[in-house]
Amino acid sequence: MTFQPYIRADDLSPRRIILLVEDEPFVREATSGILESAGFEVLSACDLPQALNIYQRYQQQEHPQKDPPRKIDLVMTDMILPSGTGQQLGRDLRRHSPTLAVLVTSGYPNPGFETESPESHMYFLAKPYSKRTLCEKIDQILAQKSQAAKQAS
Repeated sequence: MTFQPYIRADDLSPRRIILLVEDEPFVREATSGILESAGFEVLSACDLPQALNIYQRYQQQEHPQKDPPRKIDLVMTDMILPSGTGQQLGRDLRRHSPTLAVLVTSGYPNPGFETESPESHMYFLAKPYSKRTLCEKIDQILAQKSQAAKQAS
C-alpha cells in the first residue's frame, strides 16, 4: 500500500515535522519509514532526555534560509519509555509550547490513557496500528490544530 505525501495547504509550504520517541529500535525505524513515505520530516529519539534535547535544540535553532523558522508540529511518543512516560514528555514539552500536539501510542491492553483530550492537545493511538490508521490519525490531529489556530487568530 502506498500513501500519498501529506497534503499541505499549498505546494510551497514545508513538510510537517514530527518528533518520534520510541525506545524499540525496530518500531522506531519502521514508524519513521511510514511517516517519511507519507511526506513528513521525522526527528527520532529513543528516550525522554534525548527527545527533550532534540526538541529544545530544534526549537531554538536558527533557520536563516526559512521564513518563518520551522517548528515541530507533532510529538509521537510511546506510552512507556525507559526514563518516564509519553504523557510526562508531553507535559514537559508543553511548558514551552502550550499548543504542541502529542500523540501517545501503547501496545499494552490497559495503558491507563485511552481517552483523548484535544483541549490539552493529547491524543492516543493503540498499537498495533496500520499505516493507514496512523496517517489518518496524524492528519486528524494536524487538521484540528490548524483549525484551532485559525479560530484563535
